[in-house]
Amino acid sequence: MNRASLAISSVARRPRSSILIVGLVAVLTAAAVMGARSLGLLEAFELVAYDAYIRLRPADPSPSARITLVTVSERDILANGWPLSDEVLARAIEVVARHEPRAIGLDIYRDVSVKPGRQKLEAVLATEPRVIAAMKFAEGGSSGVRPPRILQDTEQVGFNDILVDPGGVVRRGLLFLDDGTTVSTSFALRLALRYLEAQGVVPQPDPHNPSLLRLGRVTIHPLDAHEGGYVGADARGYQFLLDFKDARRPFSSVELASLLAGSFDPGLFRDRIVLIGVAAESVKDDFYTPLSKGYKVGQSMPGVIIHAQIASQLLRMGLDGDAPMAALPEWQEWLWVLLWSVAGALVGLGVRSPWRLLFAAGGGLVGLVAFDLLAFLAGRWIPLVPPALGWLSAAGVVTAYMSYREMAQRTLLMQLFSRHVSREVAEAIWRQRDQFLDGGRPRPERLVVTVLFTDLTGFTTVSEKHTPEALLEWLNEYMDAMTHEVSHYGGVIRQYAGDAIVAMFGIPVPRQTQAEIDQDARNAVYCALAMETALRELNRRWRLQGRPTAGMRIGIFTGAVVSGTLGTADRSEYVVVGDTVNTASRLESYDKELFAPDADTRPARILIGEPTLVLLDGRFETERVGEVSLKGKENRISIHRVIGSSQEPALTKEHRISVQVIASKQESGAMTEVSRADGEPGVDRASPVDAALRR
Repeated sequence: MNRASLAISSVARRPRSSILIVGLVAVLTAAAVMGARSLGLLEAFELVAYDAYIRLRPADPSPSARITLVTVSERDILANGWPLSDEVLARAIEVVARHEPRAIGLDIYRDVSVKPGRQKLEAVLATEPRVIAAMKFAEGGSSGVRPPRILQDTEQVGFNDILVDPGGVVRRGLLFLDDGTTVSTSFALRLALRYLEAQGVVPQPDPHNPSLLRLGRVTIHPLDAHEGGYVGADARGYQFLLDFKDARRPFSSVELASLLAGSFDPGLFRDRIVLIGVAAESVKDDFYTPLSKGYKVGQSMPGVIIHAQIASQLLRMGLDGDAPMAALPEWQEWLWVLLWSVAGALVGLGVRSPWRLLFAAGGGLVGLVAFDLLAFLAGRWIPLVPPALGWLSAAGVVTAYMSYREMAQRTLLMQLFSRHVSREVAEAIWRQRDQFLDGGRPRPERLVVTVLFTDLTGFTTVSEKHTPEALLEWLNEYMDAMTHEVSHYGGVIRQYAGDAIVAMFGIPVPRQTQAEIDQDARNAVYCALAMETALRELNRRWRLQGRPTAGMRIGIFTGAVVSGTLGTADRSEYVVVGDTVNTASRLESYDKELFAPDADTRPARILIGEPTLVLLDGRFETERVGEVSLKGKENRISIHRVIGSSQEPALTKEHRISVQVIASKQESGAMTEVSRADGEPGVDRASPVDAALRR
C-alpha cells in the first residue's frame, strides 16, 4: 500500500468529529481567504504570479511577419534634434508608404507643428489614408494631447494611452474609451483593423451579445474590475488582458537614420503594419511589463513596442483565432479555493509526521502551480495565491488542532496505562489510538483475556518481624523481579495489591483470532514458571543475606471480560470486569495448604482452570487436581496444577509488543478494579462467559 493510500485509510478511520472539524476549518478558511481577496490584500501577490506565468510560457523565437518598427534612437536624436521636425516625419512616412505597407502608425505626438516642414507633413497626412496618428485621451484633470490638426475628427486617429497597474507594470490593453459624449478607438486597434480589412476580416458584434466586439471567430470580452487577480481595478473603457506572446520574438526594426538613407530591406514594409516611434532612453517613453525581471536598466519596454504587442495580439485574434486570456467566474473561484482548503484540512488530519506534512504541503503547492501554469498556457487565468493560502492555512489549523487533541489523548492514555505497561507497549497503544479511543476515552469492549493472580505466602509473619523500611525494600526487590517477568512475556500488570500482583494477557487491544488467544494463555503460564524461577533465585540470595524467604501461589484463568473506563473527566480508571478475573483470584487462594510452596525447591504453586488448559496445546506438564467448588462460585470448576514446561518459549521483543497491541485490530481492551471483602483479591460479579472461548 502506498503512502497516499495509507493517508486516505488513516483519514477514513478518523472519528466523525474530526471530519466535521475538517469541513468547518475548510469552509472558514475559504471564507477568510476570499474575504482577504475581496479587500484587495492578495492582489499584488496574484499579479506577481501572473507575471511569472508570462515569463514561464515557452517562446516562439521567429519574429512576427506582420509588424515592423521604425525606431528613433539616441543617434537619430543627435542627428536631427528633438522633437523631430515635421519635415523629418514627412520624409519618413513617404519612404515607408512607397513600399506598400497596409498601415502606418505614427506614435509621435504632433499636436503642434515643429518647423520646418509643416505644410509638407500636412500634405502627406492628407493624401496618405494608411497613416494612423496617435493622440492622448482627455479625461479627468488631463487635457490630453490632440492629434495633428489635419486629421482631427477623422478615422486616422487613435489614442495611445497605456494602462499601468499599481507597481508600474502594463498588463492590460485598451480598445475603446468613452468620455460620455464620444467613443474613441485605440491606436493599436485602428492599425489592426486596417491590416485585417485587407484579409477580409472586419469587426462584428457577437451573435449572442451584440455589445461585444468580435474579430474573426474570437469574441473579446471586456475585462471586469474583479477579473482574475484584480480587485476593484479601474475597468473603464473596453479592456482585455495582454499575453505578450510576441515579446520574446523581437519585431523587425529599422532605425530612422537607415530609413532616411535608404539602407534597409524594402520587404520589411510590404503588407505589414509599420509603426514609427521612439526607442531612445532620453525620451522616457518606457514601461515595465510582466517580462521585466526587476526595475533595473534594460527591463522596460518602449511604448511603440507596447503598441506593436497590442496590435499583434489583435491580429492573432482576427486571423489565427487566438482568444485572449479568460478568468474564472467568481463562484468558480470560491469553489476552487474551497476545494484546496478541504484538501489542506484532510492533509492536516491524515499526516502526523512534521517532515511528511512539510513534504505534502510542498508537493501540494507544486501541483497547484503546475496545474495553474497548464491552465494559463491553455488561456485560463486561475487564481494561485487564494487556493495556496487556503491549502496551507487549512493544513496548519487542522494540524495544530489535531496536535492539541492528540496531546490531550496522549496524556489520558499515559495516565491510564503508564503504571501498568512498559514504555514500548504504551507507545504501541498510542500508535493504535484511532482504533482504541472513542470521544477521547477508551471505548467499551468485550474481549477474551488470561488473568494471572499471585500472592505471597507468610507475608504477614515477615511484615511483623521487620521495620517498615526493611519490609518495603524486601518487597520492592520481589516486585521488581516479578514485574520484569510479566513484561517479558507480554503481560500487563493491572495492580499491586499489597504483596499480590494482578497481571493480564490479552489487553488492551482485543484479540481477533483463536491463535492470539491461545498465545496469551501460553504466555501467562510461561510467565508463571519464570516467576517461580526468579523467586527461587531471590530466596537463595536472601538466605545468604540472612533475610526471610518466601513462597507464592499463582492462579490463572482464561475467559471473557468487558473493558471500559470508570470515573469522571478529572479522575478515571481503565478497568476490566468479569467473572474471569474473580475465578483467577479464587484459584490462587484455593486450599492454601494444598501443594504448599517450598522456598528452596518449588517456591510457587501454579493452578490453572480447564479453559486455560485446553489452550496450552500440550506444551506444559500438568496434573489434574480435580473438579472443585471455589469460594463464591456456584458452578464447580476443573482445576489443574502446572508442574513444568515441555517446550521452551520463543518470544521476540516484537512479538511481546504485538501480544499487547495488534495492528489493525478494533478498539480497546481493559483491566479490572479489584476489591476484597475477605482480604483476598476479588472482583465485581458477572455472569460466566467462558463460552466465548469457543468462538
